[in-house]
Amino acid sequence: MAYASSWISAGHVEYLRLGGVDGFIGDGNLRYRPEQVVDIFYKLRLLPSAWMTLDYQHIANPAYNADRGPVDVYGVRAHFEF
Repeated sequence: MAYASSWISAGHVEYLRLGGVDGFIGDGNLRYRPEQVVDIFYKLRLLPSAWMTLDYQHIANPAYNADRGPVDVYGVRAHFEF
């Protein structure tokens, strides 16, 4: 289990608030809040050469925007060694 909280600078907030776009964030409006993520991850060994992982993430204020989210992300991964 993990928790992360991240921020951006005041200049970056203003740039995005004025309509700037940066990578995956920026849609012309921003009500800034820090982005917070809770991640729960479990690894299950199925065989000596195979395992599966399950992942759940809860993201509050995605892309630093209080008007977006929260978002829940689920993941499954399988790994096999030959």
